[in-house]
Amino acid sequence: MQYGEVWWADFDERRLVVLLSGEPTYGFRAMQVVEPAGTDLGDMAVEVAVGAPDGLPREGVLRIALPRPGLIPCTWLVTLTREDLIERAGVLPSAKLGEIEELLRLGGLI
Repeated sequence: MQYGEVWWADFDERRLVVLLSGEPTYGFRAMQVVEPAGTDLGDMAVEVAVGAPDGLPREGVLRIALPRPGLIPCTWLVTLTREDLIERAGVLPSAKLGEIEELLRLGGLI
């Protein structure tokens, strides 16, 4: 279980997550793959598309909320244990990971 891998995780239902940390002491930092918003998010958030071109079993996005005065940005970051991870689904290309890291910096999350 390494940084950049995509896993199926158990959250009351089976969902894809991207690991944003390697083998941890207390838990894996990960981001859920969610459905696209389907609307212009303006300066509230940015979505990074992931899916078949990245070798994943389904399409979705990683949505990174951007900080704005007076608003608490909702993120899809989670901390998971090894037991939460069900099955490896793939690994994101380094270029896609670089894009995600840059957006996480913009969002003040790393």
